Amino acid sequence: MPSEAFTHGHLREGQQPVPIHDLVSPAPRQVRIAGALTALPGFALLGFAVLLGLNAGDEPAMSGGSLVAEIIYYVALAAGVLACAVALLLGKTWARSPALVVNLVVIGIGWYAAGPSDQAGFGVPIMIVGAVVVVQLFRRPSRAWVLGQQDDESEEDAARRGGAAGRAAERERRGE
Repeated sequence: MPSEAFTHGHLREGQQPVPIHDLVSPAPRQVRIAGALTALPGFALLGFAVLLGLNAGDEPAMSGGSLVAEIIYYVALAAGVLACAVALLLGKTWARSPALVVNLVVIGIGWYAAGPSDQAGFGVPIMIVGAVVVVQLFRRPSRAWVLGQQDDESEEDAARRGGAAGRAAERERRGE
């Protein structure tokens, strides 16, 4: 099946195939880098949940319902972080704000590990990863992408127009 008609098999009678390029919106390289780096804390949370489950028998105080609840909590957090990472990789603008929040928390975790915990070898790389994501998501191409900025308009004009949502509404009104 050609990529122009890739639909994941969800066509109803009379529906036309949705081109794959309409499903994945173009995002600048900075956003895709941020998405890949945002996946790292998600995988770390999943790893922590697995380790917690594997070491459950070693701690008699950590058995029963509270352990299961803690594992579910970390898996749910990991799922949310990974959803944001995948959404950034796919060029979904909604994922920018949650990814920024996640990475600000990552910077705080790195600061705590490097400072009060005296684990600079562990904390500094964590802070760097978080800071790189924050910087990537605030660079000009990323801001233009999230605003739906056209080549011939300023950021202020794009924001006044309503950003990407306003641009989509304009296309819908014109019937594109």
